[in-house]
Amino acid sequence: MKDSEFHALADAIYQHIEESIDRSGVDIDCETIGGVMTLTFENGIKFVINRQEPLHQIWLATRENGHHFALKEGKWIDNRQGHELLSWLSLQAQRQGDTELAL
Repeated sequence: MKDSEFHALADAIYQHIEESIDRSGVDIDCETIGGVMTLTFENGIKFVINRQEPLHQIWLATRENGHHFALKEGKWIDNRQGHELLSWLSLQAQRQGDTELAL
């Protein structure tokens, strides 16, 4: 995959996350600066999502752990546990952020 393709795909997933938060009406502050998205939940928990261009991965850091997602068959899949990014992010928002977030 070329870097330009990776950035387009990463931009699309960031936009999807932000639009899902906006549509849901949940109280999550979403800020993106320089390829790093920070989600801050009402209970103070923060998630950091950032792109790792050299590896063509998206990394998610939560209070529990860090996860590295690579594109496989059109989905961002965690390279250690096999979780899909959006479903994993929704589950962790519920577990750690006490927030129902449908992605």
